[in-house]
Amino acid sequence: QVQVVESGGGLVEPGGTLRLTCATSGSLFTQNSMSWYRQAPDSERELVLTADARNNVKYSDSVKGRFFHSRDVTKNLVFLRMVNLKPEDTAVYYCVTQGVWGPGTQVTVSS
Repeated sequence: QVQVVESGGGLVEPGGTLRLTCATSGSLFTQNSMSWYRQAPDSERELVLTADARNNVKYSDSVKGRFFHSRDVTKNLVFLRMVNLKPEDTAVYYCVTQGVWGPGTQVTVSS
């Protein structure tokens, strides 16, 4: 059974940096694609990026150049490093792989 969990969210000032982590059990990021989504209050869920098993990454236009995907294959973790954060990046961020969603982690960008 695949399980997914995100961590690393928090409160950060505009222009700040955060790194989210996604961990999974029962699945390997080296064998399956994954995606990060986010959902802001009163908004629909938005795709942030998709990474395939070979770690080819496609970013949404809204985060390109500010958000960066990486992974640690030895620990089966993926990371989302977010720099130059903006208030409009405030959302719950979700990791999903093999159709399984984590519970999400809250990111709040505010002064």
